[in-house]
Amino acid sequence: MATTADIKNGLVINLNGDLVKIIEFQHIKLGRGGARVWTKFRKIRTGQVNENTFRSGEKIDIVRLEVIEMQFLYRDGENYVLMNTESFEQITVPDDIFKDAARFIKENEIVKVTFQKETPIDVEIPIFINLEVKKTEPGMKGDTVTGATKPAVLETGFTAQVPLFINAGDVIRIDTRSGDYCERVN
Repeated sequence: MATTADIKNGLVINLNGDLVKIIEFQHIKLGRGGARVWTKFRKIRTGQVNENTFRSGEKIDIVRLEVIEMQFLYRDGENYVLMNTESFEQITVPDDIFKDAARFIKENEIVKVTFQKETPIDVEIPIFINLEVKKTEPGMKGDTVTGATKPAVLETGFTAQVPLFINAGDVIRIDTRSGDYCERVN
């Protein structure tokens, strides 16, 4: 079993029954008493960020995960059907694992699925994704200076704020971390 000396950024551990990914850690030695290891982590299931302090030398449970690139094929009710790009094996992933990624994902997109043993526990989509604008108010020539925005419905159904010069049919790049417009793609 591992100890707090093995903690590093990106490490996944089992903490009180929850799988957490270490975001940041720091070894702290106080004037009196033993050393401590402060950690900041993100719960894999919920995305919630918390902090915890371990005593130096305390045992931790490191979890081995496997990340596999898969292609999103289609949505089947409450589930997503994905295909392994190497073995062509298809799996069904529950809706709750996709979380906010579901707003941006479109068919045939490549995603990274994290597995604990045989169970999918997390899905990571690309940071930037190109989506077509399906519906928005028409833009007018010269509407590039003011910095004003308008809502636009994208091909996945997500509504983003875009500049006034964007029209229906344009392809735009979206930052999937925040849902913000980045640029128009030619």
